[in-house]
Amino acid sequence: MAELSKLTGAAEGTIFYHFKNKEELFVAILQDLRKAIVEEFENYARQKDFKNGLEMAEGAISFYLQLSAHLENRFLLLHRHDLYELAEVNPECRSHLEAIYDCFLDIFESAVARGQKDGSIGDVTPRKAALLLFSMVDGLVRLNTYNLYDAGALYRELLDLSRRMLETRVHVKSPVLQHRASSNEKANMT
Repeated sequence: MAELSKLTGAAEGTIFYHFKNKEELFVAILQDLRKAIVEEFENYARQKDFKNGLEMAEGAISFYLQLSAHLENRFLLLHRHDLYELAEVNPECRSHLEAIYDCFLDIFESAVARGQKDGSIGDVTPRKAALLLFSMVDGLVRLNTYNLYDAGALYRELLDLSRRMLETRVHVKSPVLQHRASSNEKANMT
């Protein structure tokens, strides 16, 4: 509670007056964070006009990095391990966490799906691609949050890697996969 008091600027006694325990406080903060994130992403989606899905995915990456900087203290809470331990036993906490992550994933997934329709993104499973994109971006945010690495220093590389992962291209099997496929075909013939 002392750490939360320091983060919020509220006296510990005031916090205990309004919330029976730490769990109740975490859920209230998470509920507020969920609302703020959903509003930010809805505003972002309304204000941007992307020429294709790939550009939309790159925009979502940039926006997530900006949002994490803008809501730095809240992302610090979102990245705390004890929040996820609480979610294992508290359905309301789990529901808020799932809604927050679904919001993040949905914007990446919609960009991938749009890109597949307009031809700027290749044949990938939209939800899986969204999970991979989000994992890369959020991983950088976590490193930045804990002052281990400056996320901005890898921004260009992150966009390049994401672009290469998503762009339409001819699918070429690796030599190892080609060998396995050939071996399986031979085994099936006998």
